[in-house]
Amino acid sequence: MSDYYQTLQEPVTEILFKEKGSKFIGYAYPIEHENEVKPLIEQLKKEHHQARHVCYAYQIGVKNISYRANDDGEPNNTAGIPILGQIKSFELTNVLIAVVRYFGGTKLGVGGLIQAYKISAKETLEQAVIIQKEILQHLYIEFEYPNMNKIMRIIHENHLVILNQNQEMNCQMTLGVKENLIPKILEAVQLVVTKVKIIE
Repeated sequence: MSDYYQTLQEPVTEILFKEKGSKFIGYAYPIEHENEVKPLIEQLKKEHHQARHVCYAYQIGVKNISYRANDDGEPNNTAGIPILGQIKSFELTNVLIAVVRYFGGTKLGVGGLIQAYKISAKETLEQAVIIQKEILQHLYIEFEYPNMNKIMRIIHENHLVILNQNQEMNCQMTLGVKENLIPKILEAVQLVVTKVKIIE
């Protein structure tokens, strides 16, 4: 299995595709968690409050992949699934694509809708900067505050990524660690942490 995955460097917005009077406006966002999806879709619905539909699909994860496709009132599987198909076609993950549709008065039919949403998603991704990111294992640690300097030294020496941290009663961190470094890091932290676990 590859040590890297592909995602977007930055959001892509307002890529317009027209079909028989209907306007399809594509947006693509790099995301890390499912809870980022709802606010982004709600923001689009606010910006395009006169639009008929805001359809979307996303895919998250590398080993444990989760995805969702939403037709937002279009006939079943005519919008979300074609959008998701383009995420898979471009071999991306940690990505949300939304397509806003303004109805132009002419019905496109099931085949026409599938094609329109597919093309809109494809043209949006064609405008994106696609990057490779290293796959990191997530390591959760807890430790007492006096050990902070030792932990920070381990993080810097091994070029680890701090994904999350909480410094209240005792310190908690989630670190991004290259898979081949896990045994070394577990050994390095074992004397200074009160709890350590690999998050699947």
